[in-house]
Amino acid sequence: MQIYRFNSILKPVLWGGDEMVAFKGLPSCDEPIGESWELSGVAGRETVVAEGPDKGLTLTELVQRYGAQLVGEDVFSRFGTEFPLLIKLIDARRDLSVQVHPDDELAKKLHGCEGKTEMWYILKADEGAKVYAGFNRPMSPEEYDARVEDGSILDVIAAKDCKPGAAFFIPAGQIHCLGAGNMLVEIQQTSDITYRVWDYGRRDANGNLRQLHTQQAREALNYNVVDSEVNYGPVTDSGVTTVVQCPKFTVQHIGVDGGFTWDLPGIHSFVVLVCIDGEVTVTVEDMEPVKLRQGETALVPAIAAAIAFEGKARLLSAMV
Repeated sequence: MQIYRFNSILKPVLWGGDEMVAFKGLPSCDEPIGESWELSGVAGRETVVAEGPDKGLTLTELVQRYGAQLVGEDVFSRFGTEFPLLIKLIDARRDLSVQVHPDDELAKKLHGCEGKTEMWYILKADEGAKVYAGFNRPMSPEEYDARVEDGSILDVIAAKDCKPGAAFFIPAGQIHCLGAGNMLVEIQQTSDITYRVWDYGRRDANGNLRQLHTQQAREALNYNVVDSEVNYGPVTDSGVTTVVQCPKFTVQHIGVDGGFTWDLPGIHSFVVLVCIDGEVTVTVEDMEPVKLRQGETALVPAIAAAIAFEGKARLLSAMV
């Protein structure tokens, strides 16, 4: 086994921009790129191993080949060959739609898949950029209906100012909207189910109004007030700080200034590493070292007892 890197899946969207190719050091692109799927087991959108003996395998095929050695005994017993996390980079040059995601119970009933709890870590934010997440006062389904009808739904969603390093936890059922001028890392359950509540009357490339899912959203929504902004830290130049810990995933900030070793006793999970700044060499015993630079992602197998870092960089890690 090895430390795995994958070919990213770039997704052109009408709200995307030109920051993604620069952040990842890619050739210029004529289309606005809104998403880079860094690590995905979503059927039909699976990332592929980029190098080494397992080059060309999808993430799902990799889990099928190595099972618990790759993802961990507990993770494999819970999820089988379905990789439980989806990792994205997002560049929002325009406002995203107002939306909500179903929880596990509703998603399994209606779609036969897991729900979607997610978190955002802000990489870049223009002056005045905002995140809208959670109602700013208790709501009712009836008021929701009225505000969707008259286009005033944003008026009752809490607005938060953004800056690099800010983090937001968005559990399933939480209404939200990513405002223009934000670039971020999104870590979420493996699910691509989104109920679009409001989209400003925008049209797709064919001139059609984008589909809304207001009735599905009505059933999925949490109408209570839940603050999404995460207070964590302080982060260190060389060490690990927990940002979000929930039943679906744990996300940590890793600072590297020179070198240190992160011991992983008792974790029994794979570790995803997303380099958000700088360049670092990642080493695991009995595996070839891997160099990661800003905008690159790696998957460390669960059999790793420790991860050594050398360089000057900042990373996010994600595990189950």
